[in-house]
Parts: sequence; C-alpha cells; structure tokens
Amino acid sequence: DVTFQNGSFGIMEDQLFNLATELAMKEGIPRIFVAANSGARIGLVEEVKKKFRVQWKDPLNPLSGMQFLYVDDTDLDLFRKHGMCVTEPVTLPDGTKREKLTAVIGPDGIGVENLRGSGMIAGTTCRAYEETFTLTFVSGTSVGIGAYLVRLGQRAIQKGPPILLTGEAALNKVLGKQVYTSNYQLGGTHIMHKNGVSHKVVDNDFEGVRAILKWLSFVPAVRNGPLPIQPNLTDKIDRKVFDPRRGPQPSKVYDPRILLTGAMDAIGKWRGGMFDKGSFVESLDGWGMTTICGRARLGGIPVGVVMPEMRTVSKTHPADPADQDSMETTVSQAGQVWFPDSAYKTATAIKDMNQEGLPLFIIANWRGFSGGQRDMYEEILKFGSMIVEGLVAYKQPVFVYIPPEGELRGGAWVVIDPTINAEVMEMYVDSTARGGILEPSGIVEIKYRRDQQLEKMAYLDVEVAALERQLSAAANAGEADRSTIAEQLRTRQELLLPTYQKVAEHYADLHDVPARMQAKGCIHGTIDWKWTRKFFYGRLRRRLAEQALLRRMKAADEAGEVGKHKAMVRECIKTHVEDKRPRLNSLGEEPPDAASSASDDDKMAATIKRDHRIADLLEGSSESDAQKVHALVAELHRAHIRHAVAHLVTQDEEAALEGFTTAVQGLSLGKRQEMLNTLLARMSSSWALEGKSTSAPPVP
Repeated sequence: DVTFQNGSFGIMEDQLFNLATELAMKEGIPRIFVAANSGARIGLVEEVKKKFRVQWKDPLNPLSGMQFLYVDDTDLDLFRKHGMCVTEPVTLPDGTKREKLTAVIGPDGIGVENLRGSGMIAGTTCRAYEETFTLTFVSGTSVGIGAYLVRLGQRAIQKGPPILLTGEAALNKVLGKQVYTSNYQLGGTHIMHKNGVSHKVVDNDFEGVRAILKWLSFVPAVRNGPLPIQPNLTDKIDRKVFDPRRGPQPSKVYDPRILLTGAMDAIGKWRGGMFDKGSFVESLDGWGMTTICGRARLGGIPVGVVMPEMRTVSKTHPADPADQDSMETTVSQAGQVWFPDSAYKTATAIKDMNQEGLPLFIIANWRGFSGGQRDMYEEILKFGSMIVEGLVAYKQPVFVYIPPEGELRGGAWVVIDPTINAEVMEMYVDSTARGGILEPSGIVEIKYRRDQQLEKMAYLDVEVAALERQLSAAANAGEADRSTIAEQLRTRQELLLPTYQKVAEHYADLHDVPARMQAKGCIHGTIDWKWTRKFFYGRLRRRLAEQALLRRMKAADEAGEVGKHKAMVRECIKTHVEDKRPRLNSLGEEPPDAASSASDDDKMAATIKRDHRIADLLEGSSESDAQKVHALVAELHRAHIRHAVAHLVTQDEEAALEGFTTAVQGLSLGKRQEMLNTLLARMSSSWALEGKSTSAPPVP
C-alpha cells in the first residue's frame, strides 16, 4: 500500500507477505504479487532524536568537532525503561558526569530487523516458485527487496514504473556528480523487458490485470491439478494447417509465429496454424529474440511453446551514463542460432513451463550454437547446458518437432534429443526436414573434398575418363602433346567442378533425411505438416491420460516400481483396445502385419484414431472404461496392502498380530465374524495343500 509509509516493507508487512505466500504454498494455489513499494523501511528513534545532546570537544566552539552524544539523567530512566538506548557513564576532565550514547535501540521496524524480514520473504518467494505458481505485476515503482521479489517470483508483468535496487539520487551521491536524471534510466521497461526480468509489458493497470487472468487461464487451479481445458468451438481440430511455403504468396523467409498462429492469406482468408486460433500468447519477447516462447492451446489443452526466430534480429546494448567512454552498440544476430541470451531464454522458458505443469512443444529449427570468443565469454556453454538441465527435470509430455524444411544440427540437436528424458520426450520430423552434425556444405569440405570429387568425375564423366587414359598413354609422347592433353583435362574438370560440388552436397544431404533418422532410431516418426494438428492433439491426449493414470497407480502403490506400472498400463491397452487397422510403426509399438500395404495417410489416420481410443480408455470417458481403469488401480492397491501386511509379519510377528487385533476390534461384530470365517477357510485350503489336517481349530 503505497499510501502507507510510501509502501515500504516493515516487520509487520514482511510477516503478512510471508503468511500469504505460505498459505498459497500450503493450498497449492497461485500467488499473485502486485508490486508497488519503496523497499525495506528505514527510520530513526524519534524519542531519542529529540532529547540527545552533543558533547563538543570545546564546549564554546561547535566547530571544534563532536566528542560523543549523550542524554540527560532526567531522560535516561525513561529511555532505559522502554529499551530506547544503551549508555555508559563517562567522567569529563572537569568532573562532570555524562551518560554517553553507545547504541540506539528503539522500537521494531526501523532498521536491520527489516532486512531480516526482507531475507525471510525473499527465501519464501524463492520456495513458492518451486512449489506453486507465482506471478508479479509491477504496477508501481519496486525498489530494493521489492525488486528482488519481482525476480525471485520469476514471472513478471511490468506496466512502466521502474524496477531498481538503488534510486538515481543515491547513485548520483555515490558517483559524486549528477549522472542519472530518472529512475526509469535504471529499471524502466526498456531495460527490464530487454534483459528478461519482465516477461510482458502493458500500458495500464487494466491491461495488467487482463494479462494476469490470461496467464492464469493456462495453469491448473491448484498444484498438480488438471489442466484447464478450454475447447475452441470455432476452430475445429481437424481443419487444415496453414503452410506459409505454399498458397498465393509462398515464402521461405517468414515470421515463424505463423506456424503457430496461422495468418491471413493473400486473398484475405484466415488460415489456421498448428494451435487454436487466437490462443498463442508470447512472453519474454523483448529479450533473446532469436528464440520465441509462449503459451498456446491445442484442442483447448494449454501447452508451452519454444521455437527459433528464422530472420536476423538486432540486439542493442545501451550506453551507461556513468561511463563517459561507453557507447550504444547494436549487433546483428542470425536466425536459427542460439546466442547466450536466447539460450538462457530457452532454459528459463522451459523451467517456467515445467513449474506451471504445461506440456511442451519445441518447434526445432536450429542450425546450432554461436560459439565465437565473445559468446564463449558470455557463457553460451553454461546456458546451453541449462536447456538440458531443464528438460531432464521436465515432468509433462515434451514433443520436439522439426518443421517443414527445418533443420537441427550439431549441439542444437544434442540439447533437445529425446534420450535426455525418454520418459516424457518424443521427437518427430516433417518429411522435408533435415538433421545431422554439419550442414552438407560443411561436411563436404571435410569428407568429400576436391580430390574425391575429381575421382568421382573420372568415374562418371566419359570425356574426363578418356582424357585421363590419353594422358596415361602419352607418357612417352612429347612434352607438347602431354601438356595439351593435361590442359584439356584441367579445363573439363574446372568446368564440371561446380556441378560435382552440388552432387557431393546432395549426397551428403541424403545422410540427413528423415528415413535415416528413423532407421537409426533417432526419431519417433515422420509427420507431414498437414497432419500435425490432428496427430499431436491425439498424441497429447494419450500421453496426458497415461501420466494421470500412472500418478493414480503410484498413489495406490507407493512402493511399486514405475516400470511395473507402465507394463500394467501397456497390458491394459493391449487387452481393451482393438489393434487390427494398419498404423505407424514408429511409436515404440509393434504395428499389425497389414501396416506395410496401407498408404501413409491411412496409417496416420489409424494412428490418430488409436491414440484417441487409448485416451478415452485411460480417462474413463465411458462407464465401461471407467470401471476397467478403476479395477486396475483397485487391484494394484490391494496387492500393495497384501505385500505390506506380509512384510510387517516377517519384520515382527508379535507386533503385527497386535496390530491386526487392534484393527479387527474396530470392526462391527458381523464384519469380524465374516473376516474370521474367511481367514479360517483360507487357512484350511492352505493346510490341505500341505497335506495337513483340514479341521479348523476351535473358534475363540
């Protein structure tokens, strides 16, 4: 509340902030911080301030300097009673006694105790980011601890007022001159949006609140809750997906966001992209602009999206007014390349989306990392590694897709390869996509050089082969004749070399096609762009349903192994989902024999239908499916209890018997009799199998 103490954080404010944050963590609900503050509260003890006196070195000349501060005896008792200060007796050379001030204590909330409270809420905010959804709307200036809380909550929307550690007046005092004229120079949107502290910028409070609600619409209402699915009734899942390379105005260089959002074509008709119309909301768009990230919906299901910018962008470093030699610099950054800032942005987005419980789509079209000296100094290696760390920790389904005519090369492939987290990651490619270590031109420079191209030329070109034979046969001929033949050979070779360079590059390119990726088990399947919306919607439904069921199974059988639970799910699918139609053979399942004779479109349609059927089964969409899933979980729970009881008996028979007796005593008489009869019947069966007497012992 900026109308009270200028919005500063005192002990009471710290405690209230901490309690609200802890409540959000306990309930698993989002914590929204509307930031407008002036940092930790500062103050002086006014009671002592009014009463203290100064002992001058020369009592008649204040210019001689201060010796110490003291309080009169008349005020001392009151100050001591209320713990206002600490004094020590001092005797002056003339024998006068003084109570020298050695410490001013005063009430809570005016000094270092506020910093302690600030540390407390900083730690709580950091934990809250890990345990629930945190979002900050900077509607007013946010200073000191307020600025740290913005950053520690990670996700931030900034209206315009600055986010800063120290105000311009204090900095000017430290620098000893008037350098900064406004706090906006230090933490305005042109700074914080460009460095990734602010995820989104709005013009006013109304837009800020709308941005908060829009963000909340993508995340579960409570931690680990179901995703908020909002079907778009006007944008059907089975519509066509727009391909900017085709149509009235085809283009190879285009805004890659069109792949996500769609666009108006040349005749004014809207063509839909991969995700639901109007659902894509970009974040961090002012920072690391060779990467695009945001949130969208696919069939109403919220997802996170990360993809590269294909076009060249400019990055500007502002001049620092405190450094007279600094200058504003602008550098160009090529598209399809990870630079230090865009790699860090990618890692940040992945971490945020994982914390939000969102499935993730990575539209992978990167040629690699920028590894120049400056980039290495600016920690490109560290930020690239953080992408891997983020994917290792990811808990929701992750789909990597190389789009039409896209490519994924070298280190860019390495940091998003599905084996990083095989439990949740899958990789697919368009039929025109490419993937490999180097681009064809690069690998030809190393593995298919000029000499090898000349050898291929002699093997394929009749004229070159004939000239080489003539040159060999003319070994004993005159120098003039040999020179003439050699010159003709060189002329022919130089004429053909550009063509054979293209031949070599094409041959190298054939090593990077989807067929080889799939043959080597590096991808899960080849999905033409036209199928992406339908296929990934079905696949996403299935993976989410599988994960939800596995979580239920884990809750029913905490000690059970995940591998065992997965095997049970696979067996359930095999038992209850008919699998006679041909489908893709690239999803980790054995397809029916008929798959080889069906067209690719038929296989894709059957695969999509099967994924939806599996999702219906695991979600329990019908009463029959719900009963099947419930029976699976219930049997697992019973098996877990049986194992737990048997384990307790082996640990301590007497204690287990006492526990069993206590449990039975809590049952009704009829239930006890039923349990006893069942126990005796099973014991009789066991004795019969062992050849012992089957007569039951007397009932106590």
